[in-house]
Amino acid sequence: MTVRLSIPVSAFVAAIVGFGGTLAIVIAAAKAVGATQVETASGVTAICLAMTAECLWLSWRTKMPVITAWSTPGLALVAASSGFSMGEAVGAYIVTGILLVATGLFGPLTRLISRIPASVASGMLAGIVVTFAINAMKAIPADPWLILPLIAAFFVIRLFNPALSVLAVLVGGGLAAFLTGRVGGLPAPELSTLTFIAPHFTAKAIIGLALPLYLVTMASQNLSGLAVLRAAGYHPEPGPLIGITGLFSLLSAPFGAGTTNLAAISAAICTGPDVHPDPAERWKTGPFYALAYLVFAIFGASLVAIFAVLPQSLIVLVAGLALMASLANALAIALKDEGDRMAATVTFVVTASGLTLFGVGAAFWGLIAGLAVLSLDMLKKRQSFQKLVRFWPTLS
Repeated sequence: MTVRLSIPVSAFVAAIVGFGGTLAIVIAAAKAVGATQVETASGVTAICLAMTAECLWLSWRTKMPVITAWSTPGLALVAASSGFSMGEAVGAYIVTGILLVATGLFGPLTRLISRIPASVASGMLAGIVVTFAINAMKAIPADPWLILPLIAAFFVIRLFNPALSVLAVLVGGGLAAFLTGRVGGLPAPELSTLTFIAPHFTAKAIIGLALPLYLVTMASQNLSGLAVLRAAGYHPEPGPLIGITGLFSLLSAPFGAGTTNLAAISAAICTGPDVHPDPAERWKTGPFYALAYLVFAIFGASLVAIFAVLPQSLIVLVAGLALMASLANALAIALKDEGDRMAATVTFVVTASGLTLFGVGAAFWGLIAGLAVLSLDMLKKRQSFQKLVRFWPTLS
């Protein structure tokens, strides 16, 4: 069997961009729930193994380039939360995995999630990630001579290659930190191990983490991933794809892994005509993408250790820049429909506020607030229409 060179190249580029560009967010999520470095490394290893298995099976089984990723917005949600333990986070990941499996098995759930207005869902996503973008700018005073050139490099590089811009900042910033003495020394290489973390199921974690994580993963990740495949000319059946990613999310969660889902940006790199002129051959990017994540899984502990010695301001900057495009896209969708702007704005403000009420986090309350405002607006429109109907006969 011959394989066109562009197939492995596209797969490895997608894997490197996806991994290097957002690993800082994975680590930030683990840190927010009090994970140790060993538990963080276990989570990275487990989630990479889950993606390896998903891409291998789904791409081979469907003969489509099915590419998966960790839920970057979902992990940003966890990283922006407070008051949760690692055990509660693992419990939330398990519940999310169960919900994703149920969604794959029952088609009406997928249709129900797709009915959540894009403006409100995007407002919630924007509220989650805006904190990271703000913190990236707040990192400037901590080390302006390192941070400012990296920000400038990011915006210049993205003019030519947006996909590699964050990775370039991470590699360039890490190299600059090492050469200027900001890093004492690199840790010794070590192979990864998996560490079992006992789940702790609490109502506040299920409502405040699991449900928003499920909604964000479905609305901003899985539905987008399906759209990328359809745009490339494929006809994916949503149930099996979502169900399998949910199953592996469920299996990997006890080892500290966050949720996995269908990829959008990474998938776009692997599904276009540049990969192969014949769409029937592009599925082969899946196994090569899986191979890359198997390598990441083996050396996950070393990669986490390297991130641990890098300047905190650099990690904050990379996380913020990695989510900048997501923030811009979410704001554009949230404010696109004039009739939904108030609901989307309320969702954004409540989510970004960090509000915690009854032990439940801001993402949940932002969604509830936005849907409530949207319902009131729809009720007003309906009443106005009914008044017009009643008034019309008096004019004739």
